[in-house]
Amino acid sequence: MCFDLDSSPPIRPVAGSSVEHDSPTLHAADGNVFRAFHARPAERTGAAIVILPDVRGLHHYYEELAIRFAEVGVEAVAIDYFGRTAGVGPRGDDFDYGPHVAETTWAGLSADIAAAAKYLRDGAGSASKSIFVTGFCMGGRSAFLSATLGLGLSGVIGFYGWPGGPGRNDTPAPTEMVGRFECPVLGIFGGADQGIPIAVVQQFRDALTAAGVQNEVVVEPDAPHSFFDRKQTDFQAQSDDAWARVRKFIEANAAA
Repeated sequence: MCFDLDSSPPIRPVAGSSVEHDSPTLHAADGNVFRAFHARPAERTGAAIVILPDVRGLHHYYEELAIRFAEVGVEAVAIDYFGRTAGVGPRGDDFDYGPHVAETTWAGLSADIAAAAKYLRDGAGSASKSIFVTGFCMGGRSAFLSATLGLGLSGVIGFYGWPGGPGRNDTPAPTEMVGRFECPVLGIFGGADQGIPIAVVQQFRDALTAAGVQNEVVVEPDAPHSFFDRKQTDFQAQSDDAWARVRKFIEANAAA
């Protein structure tokens, strides 16, 4: 897994901000019903983001991250992966996510991502002009691949998502799909990530550039996998840099 159960995003709350949130149930085109967490800023900027979690699906870390996005004016929906196999009810910390991850498919994940983007665009009453997708670990790989889904995205942001090689399910390798990418890419990786070699990150960067895809692929020095965590105090500088790059990327690529 990417984070401990008591982990939180390493982003300071914005004092005095006003954010509303709820937990809608979303419906995918293939009939799937799944959990989500929706955070709405008091003053919308027209930008919105779909958040794709790590292998455990929707949990506290990503709900708090959605609120942090909303505090800076970006409406956010974090989604769960396991509606098809685990339903929409509450889950305890002892939830055995492994068998459910094994049953996910790229077709199913694609349908869920599309449903979340549609919800933000025209189903949540917000009429967001610019939709982004971000994700972490398993979700980072899916975030990169969401650029191929024809959703009219303004950009995708992947945190330490495996860009090459086989995934945990049937998701294709992003490096092999760059010719179908339809929007800019921000990739954030850790320089000390033992699971994603720097050579693999460079291959992804090179493939994006060769395909003419606008990209910023960042390697945070000395940072391990899952460094973007309030508990990882030794890497707060890298986390601050990553969050600043995310905000700059959204501002640069959002529709005027």
